[in-house]
Formats: sequence, C-alpha cells, structure tokens
Amino acid sequence: MHKSFILLYLLLLILLPTTVWSQISAPKYSNEFLHIGVGGRALGMGNVQVSFANDATAGYWNPAGLLRLPDKYNVSLMHSELFAGIVKNDFAAFALPLDSSSALGFSVTRSGVDDIADTRRLKNHEYGYYQYDSIQFFSVADYAFLISYARKSNLIKGLQLGANAKIIYRNVGAFANAWGFGLDAGAQLQHQEWQFGVMARDITTTFNAWSHNPEEVRHAQLLVDSTATLPKNTIEITLPRLIMGVARTVALPKKFNLLVAADLDVTFDGQRNVLIKSKVFSVDPKVAFELNYNRLVFLRAGMNNLQQIKSFNNQDTWQFQPNFGVGIATNGLNLDLALSKIADNAEVSSIIVSLGYAFD
Repeated sequence: MHKSFILLYLLLLILLPTTVWSQISAPKYSNEFLHIGVGGRALGMGNVQVSFANDATAGYWNPAGLLRLPDKYNVSLMHSELFAGIVKNDFAAFALPLDSSSALGFSVTRSGVDDIADTRRLKNHEYGYYQYDSIQFFSVADYAFLISYARKSNLIKGLQLGANAKIIYRNVGAFANAWGFGLDAGAQLQHQEWQFGVMARDITTTFNAWSHNPEEVRHAQLLVDSTATLPKNTIEITLPRLIMGVARTVALPKKFNLLVAADLDVTFDGQRNVLIKSKVFSVDPKVAFELNYNRLVFLRAGMNNLQQIKSFNNQDTWQFQPNFGVGIATNGLNLDLALSKIADNAEVSSIIVSLGYAFD
C-alpha cells in the first residue's frame, strides 16, 4: 500500500507540470545531453541504473542511491568519445555520507564539440584573396552542475529518497549561450534480493534562458542571406520524464552473482520512435544484466534504443542498440570499460572509460 502511494505521488509530480505546460510549445529533445549517460558500468548496461545505482554516479542516475555509498569518500571520473571522437563527453562526481541516514553529492558533466573552424572572415572581399590567419576556432558545449541530497525514510523500512538541484550552462561559441535550472526527485526501495527505483527528472520543468550575440549572428548572416531575421532571446522548456526500474540479484555457485535489471523510460513530450508511443506519452524499455565473480571481476551487457526503422524497400524493422562492458574492483578502486554501439552501421563504436575510487 505504501509503495503504491509513493509511486503514485511521484507520478503526479510529473504529470501536473506537464499538464500546465501542455499548451506551450516545447522542444522534444531539450537538454538531451543529460540523457547520454555517465559511468562505464551504466553505459555497458544500456543506461539501466535507476533501481540499484550506489556509487558517486548515483547523483546523476538516482540521488537516492547515495545512501548506499561503499565508503566515506567516493570519487568517479569518466571520459567517452562519441561519433568517431567528434563529441567529447566527460563527467566527474564526489559524494560522501553526512551521517547514518543522509548523504550529499556533487557532479558535473560536459558534452561538446571542440576546435570548430570559424571561416567567416577567411576571404578578403575587398581584395579577393584568402587570409588563413583569420581562421578562429570555437566550441559548442553543454554543462550541467548537480547538487544531490539523499535521506532515509522513517516511514518505510528500506526506502530511500533523494533530490537534485541542477544548473545548466550551454554555449555556442560567441554566438549564443543559455543558463538553466531544474529539479529532480528519486526513490529506491530494497526488499530482500529485489531493488526498486523511480527517478523523476525535471519535475517542475527545466528552463533554459537563451541569449544571442546580435553582432556575431549579423556578421554570419551577411555572408549568407542579408534579409534573414536575427534570432531573439528565448526560453527553452524541458518537460518532465519518469524512469522506473526493478532489479534482482541472484547468488550463483562458486562465488558468482548475477544482477538482472530493467528500466522503463517514460517521456511526456509527444510521440517518440519507441516501443510504446502515443500523442501524450512514450515508453522506452531497457534491459541489462551484470555477472560478477566474488565482486572482483564484472561482465555486463544491456539493450536500449529499441526503434522501428524503415528500410530502403519501404519495410519496417525493429532495431536496438547493444552495449557491453567489463569491470575490475579491488581495494576501493573500480575500473570500468564499456563498448556502446552508436548506430547499426557504425564502423567505430563508442568506447567509454571510467574510474571510481572509494576510501575512508
């Protein structure tokens, strides 16, 4: 009864802001860089984490998991390169327990493309020659800073609650930048070998306030279309998202353990190309497993991004993204590697390396 009430309460937190903003045009993939994922363990499992995340990365996946930190001080670092190294994705986190019933975490993530050549001033239009020393370089990058807090519930045994306050900064060179703010809420419940989790992202909707540099934009447009309208400062809205997960740990012979988990990613920004879709919401399922020997060596796999693709012969086929990973844990040090396939025809997959350290 209590479990159902908590899940219903969190669902209402999602649906109420969505109803309020349903009449406002919101981009479908706003702040999507926050859903790429962090950590070699998570990315090797297809981003299935919400029910059992328990290290410094829990501030990103589900802040309630910070109450299961292995030691007093916990650090996590990650670097990954997407699309043959074009996009760099970096993450760092630090977490610690405040007392026996609460914990605090800090994390920062950056996703961006660097060293983009600005060739607008390359040609000297007055004399007709090229000025190669006029080429400048800029970056397009998105940043998120998260402050996470978790606390045990006094009402239900095994229930943990958590919340995030996040500050977002997005930059497009000298052309535009945006500042944003949002809130997340999460919960985890453990019952014997079962673990349940729910994560409500952007529960109050997240706002990005964009400001543009008219002079830089005007200079770019003069080279293309002098009649084009200059962009105006705008507000970008990120609608709520609900992630529900369940996991079970099974003890196997000879010191082996198997973790089997699944997540349901529910979005409320209209129809998406996922398994369950409607004009109101879409549901994207994910499944994963993790096999370990004596909690020292880990083998992982996950499946996500189940989509219906139309081929050249006009037939619809279902495709998914496979993910694989391995990990080693010893003396508080965790080294995780993941291989995540970006697209079905990708020749080079995304390789993720993450390092975690927990100490007293």
